[in-house]
Amino acid sequence: MGCEHDHDEDHGHDHDHSGGVNRTTLLLTAASGLLLAAGFACGHLLHREDVEPVLFILAILAAGAPLAPEAVKAALRLRPDMNLLMVIAVIGAAAIGEWHEGATVIFLFSVAEALEQFSLDRARNAIRKLLDLAPTEATVKRTSAAGERVEERVPVEAVQVGHTLVVKPGEKIPLDGEVASGASAVNQAPITGESLPVAKTVGDTVFAGSLNEHGALEVRVTRLAQDTTLARIIHLAEEAQEQRAPSQRFVDKFARYYTPNVLFAAVALMVIPPLAFHQPFGEWFYRALVLLVIACPCALVISTPVAIVSGLASAARQGVLIKGGVHLEQAGRLKAIAFDKTGTLTKGVPEVSDVIPLNDHTPADVLRVAAALESRSEHPLAQAVLRRAAAQGVAPGVVGDFEAFPGKGARGNVEGRPDGSLA
Repeated sequence: MGCEHDHDEDHGHDHDHSGGVNRTTLLLTAASGLLLAAGFACGHLLHREDVEPVLFILAILAAGAPLAPEAVKAALRLRPDMNLLMVIAVIGAAAIGEWHEGATVIFLFSVAEALEQFSLDRARNAIRKLLDLAPTEATVKRTSAAGERVEERVPVEAVQVGHTLVVKPGEKIPLDGEVASGASAVNQAPITGESLPVAKTVGDTVFAGSLNEHGALEVRVTRLAQDTTLARIIHLAEEAQEQRAPSQRFVDKFARYYTPNVLFAAVALMVIPPLAFHQPFGEWFYRALVLLVIACPCALVISTPVAIVSGLASAARQGVLIKGGVHLEQAGRLKAIAFDKTGTLTKGVPEVSDVIPLNDHTPADVLRVAAALESRSEHPLAQAVLRRAAAQGVAPGVVGDFEAFPGKGARGNVEGRPDGSLA
């Protein structure tokens, strides 16, 4: 990517087919750094002035190899960018014998470009990891040639809308669908952000990537693998990375006008004093080259997209999807935030805070009966009651005729009394 960061044009990043940072570019950058260090060592420690320029020239060639083609492209399309400015500056430094300055500048520029590639790859990898939330295979319930109902494991890409999936306790739901049979509690946190499992029964919607915690479910598929809610979230996140944040748009516009103006100023500085004021050409040629070297705003042009992409990648690794740099920058201007999800500011694990008895009963009486009923349940709220009873040393009563009502509650006889009455 040239420093103009124009997505509609060719860019200078040299990626391999896997989308990762190109190893050749990294090796060239590393080689340039080693040659640069060796050059300084030869000149300042070994005093080998004959070897020093050779090492600096090799460092320039190594770091400049990926940049030179992009500089040529920018010159041919008459749209100067930072690659062109950098190459011209290095050539100028070499022309006046400042090999170490040219090698240092182009090495640092190459390192910055490699860091940007690395940041982009980290962001892409964080988004790709979301794909691991959904299983790659599904258990499909089919009718065999003999008319028997059989279960078959198939890739999720082979599942069609209308097929019936069997999802066992502890398995992730492969595709979006509706519950056709069964009841369970489903952890939808990866999709909705809700930390508590949601009760699901016949007719309820379930999402790919969510976890079936307890009961077995039969799910009628309503969306193909590429159309699931999770797939659309991933697609939106990838698209969002292409959105330009306000600071990025400013830098793009700045680089587009700044670079040719710097080139024009350098040419003017080199030509006007000798022609108009009869100044020595060599001195002003040197000053023009110095201007090219010091005027390249690589830190501004490169650091902005790197910072934004790194922020998006870091958030994605923490399970937070920010839809592009635009929204990341908007978050920095927020004055107040309202949180409505359990688990956002808390641990997302329900706990009993108070036990308030009625009439003449004690909190231990209430807790004993509640723990007796909840001992037969695996609901998160039931686990909270049992943890409170254990912490206070309250032994659950004996429960009989237990009956659960998914999404509503439970009923049973505790210590021989119907509905767990304390009387």
